[in-house]
Amino acid sequence: MRWQVLVLCVLWAARLPAQESLGLEPNRDIRQRAESGDAKAQCSLGLMFCNGDGVAQDFAEALKWLRKAAEQHNARAEYNLGVCYEHGEGVAQDLSEAAKWYHKAAELGYPRAQSNLGVCYFNGWGVDKDQAAAAAWYKRAADQGYARAQRNLGVCFAVGAGVEKDPVEAVRWYRKAAEQGDAGAQYNLGVAYYKARGIAKNDDEAVKWFRHAAEQGYAASEFNLGVCLLNGEGVAPDGVEACKWISMAAAQGYADAKNALPTVQGQLTSDQNAQASELVRAFKPAQHANEGGFDSN
Repeated sequence: MRWQVLVLCVLWAARLPAQESLGLEPNRDIRQRAESGDAKAQCSLGLMFCNGDGVAQDFAEALKWLRKAAEQHNARAEYNLGVCYEHGEGVAQDLSEAAKWYHKAAELGYPRAQSNLGVCYFNGWGVDKDQAAAAAWYKRAADQGYARAQRNLGVCFAVGAGVEKDPVEAVRWYRKAAEQGDAGAQYNLGVAYYKARGIAKNDDEAVKWFRHAAEQGYAASEFNLGVCLLNGEGVAPDGVEACKWISMAAAQGYADAKNALPTVQGQLTSDQNAQASELVRAFKPAQHANEGGFDSN
């Protein structure tokens, strides 16, 4: 049986906030400066409460300090306040408020806010749906080197959303984000090479980029890498490795992988299936920077 590589656009939505250590100066100094009206310290203190970094996690307290800083036009605080409203952290979820705060930070040139505002416009979250505005905000963030926006801008060019369809330009932006480690862009770049969309077909390159994304635990890429390994496309055929990657995609609930897995396992011996299971157990996804959630850096 010859399997087909699955082609999907990546998700537009920002991921849920991640918990990160801030590595900031002692809490007492931050609090004293925050209480004296220092907007940067107020923002840092708010993020400490968001993440439970040196204090008990308390989103209501986080919101209080982020708002104080945001009201002083601190772009980082405005962005993080938008994240609170988007995800309902310490406050009732309100996408209109999220978009409002993203817009304030975006106007100050904050790339994460520009990217998230693009997401809002693309999906009509808290603002009227406007793909041209979405692409324009992605472009502002992408020009500052923000990988998520570069990837989303690439998708805009790939499908003609808010810009004229241009597969070559899509590949250019995918590559910029992929080289920064963005798994969705790595996956899309792999698809471009596999399907010859905006670039010459090259299965070796497709497998390389599928592997980069798969090693970060990106389910669609795990599945596509498994398919390439089954078919011997861009890589020597290897049923055990294929089963490993398809199993991991299936474990994440990826429907195509779940449907394919019984057939793939049925083509292997019991020893080979045991080897694949051991490879799954030993796998540790590569870590990549938080994107789209709280900016604690």
